Amino acid sequence: MVGPGDEQPSLFGDDDPNTGAEGGEGAKRGESPKGGGGPKRGGEAGSAIDVQPLMRQNFLEYASYVVVDRAIPHLNDGFKPVQRRILATLANMHDGRFHKVANVIGDTMKLHPHGDASIGDALVVLANKDFFIEKQGNFGNLITGHRAAAARYIECRLTPLARETLFFPELTDTQPSYDGRRDEPVTLPAKLPVVLLLGVEGIAVGMSTRVLPHNFNELLEAQIKLLKKEPIELFPDFPQGGLVDVSEYDDGRGRVKVRAKIEAAGPKKVVIREIPYGTTTESLITSIETATQKGKLKIGGIQDFTTDTVEIQVDLPRGVTAEETVPQLFAYTDCEVSITSALTVIRNRHPADLSVTEVLTYCTKRLKAQLKAELELELGKLEDKKHWLTLEQIFIEKKVWKLLEAAKTDEAVRASVWDGMHEHEALFVRAMTEDDVERLLKIHIRRISAYDIERFRQQMADIESSIKRATSKLRNLTKTAIGYLEDLLDKYGASWPRRTDITTFKSVDK
Repeated sequence: MVGPGDEQPSLFGDDDPNTGAEGGEGAKRGESPKGGGGPKRGGEAGSAIDVQPLMRQNFLEYASYVVVDRAIPHLNDGFKPVQRRILATLANMHDGRFHKVANVIGDTMKLHPHGDASIGDALVVLANKDFFIEKQGNFGNLITGHRAAAARYIECRLTPLARETLFFPELTDTQPSYDGRRDEPVTLPAKLPVVLLLGVEGIAVGMSTRVLPHNFNELLEAQIKLLKKEPIELFPDFPQGGLVDVSEYDDGRGRVKVRAKIEAAGPKKVVIREIPYGTTTESLITSIETATQKGKLKIGGIQDFTTDTVEIQVDLPRGVTAEETVPQLFAYTDCEVSITSALTVIRNRHPADLSVTEVLTYCTKRLKAQLKAELELELGKLEDKKHWLTLEQIFIEKKVWKLLEAAKTDEAVRASVWDGMHEHEALFVRAMTEDDVERLLKIHIRRISAYDIERFRQQMADIESSIKRATSKLRNLTKTAIGYLEDLLDKYGASWPRRTDITTFKSVDK
């Protein structure tokens, strides 16, 4: 590419007989045949323009946007931007009842610039993970590949797990939405290793990510081990079940082999009970039919009885046994697939290739930091409440309010409060402010006359007890985090048992 200061080549060859406005052999370099303003060399009018810097800048901006703000999940909360916006919208809409998905999509569009189709598809995918969105209606079927019903016919809301672990408005950093009319979270204050829990796929510019899903119980148990400084080992767990060989997983940097669960129902019949991750019953049947057409496999017929569970029945012809057919299904069809794991996430506004252990270690440290911030906030609120109750007690029990009777002006009233309260300064939790004075002056006489000393003492005892608990948790953050994870396991662990059996496969000799 010629630089902007370099001599520009002619658009036509110098010996081209048609050079010039009128053409002809008399046309000379850099001159118009009739003395007019014809094409010039050296960057003058009509010369080639160097667009390389402009293209480079625009491409880098586009690529950065797709990588950071669209296709790759963030390490902090494990979500892509569209997923985060859906969950933030559901949190704002939450009233305990189900909401029509069409309404959720409409509200999310106020934060997301890419239209309703992308939001609807992302919501259905997220809901079918079964962790954070509770479904009502036909959200499609992961097993068969059937699509969800139209958004106006289905409903959703946040699950208890989502409300407990993903949101804390007072500790959520926000940024303006794409049009500047609203604020949206930069990341959610998630207390779960979401990126490993859900699994995710994304294709950006020049990179892609494929994080395999892991088991809820195993992730939290591994976090507890990390907090106790014990070694961990984690392997994928797929919602479709099946069998997985993790010998080449390499802590999330390698690959796994996944097989369907196949059983012989007699010498002439094979039944597929579970399918590999990334396949559907339809795609699996198509692969079996393709292998049959190519002569790799011999079957008499195939029938699909799948409902909530997979049941694909393969009938065998004369001379073919189930014992020899099962290895052929693994060798030539999608009954066995190989899945590569590429754990790429956004960390500090940059893409990073990490291992499963690195991601879980980061999420565990973030959990401790989040719990610490929440406890400090709670402690601050308790101290504020104690401070105010103490001032109220002094104001009423020490008869400071009676000093106001002699005051004639607003300044005198305030001075009376300051002077009367100052005599009992040794009882203060912290120094009194003008805001405190204003609040004391707003206490109604009815509240003063009905003041209950015993009730006040009980309130103060409860606050003192809460302060001690919060302080103790802050001093033992590791123990606090372990207790938090164990509580989550007790509440929700039974809902997500391991579905994929870990084993070792013997390669089929084709």
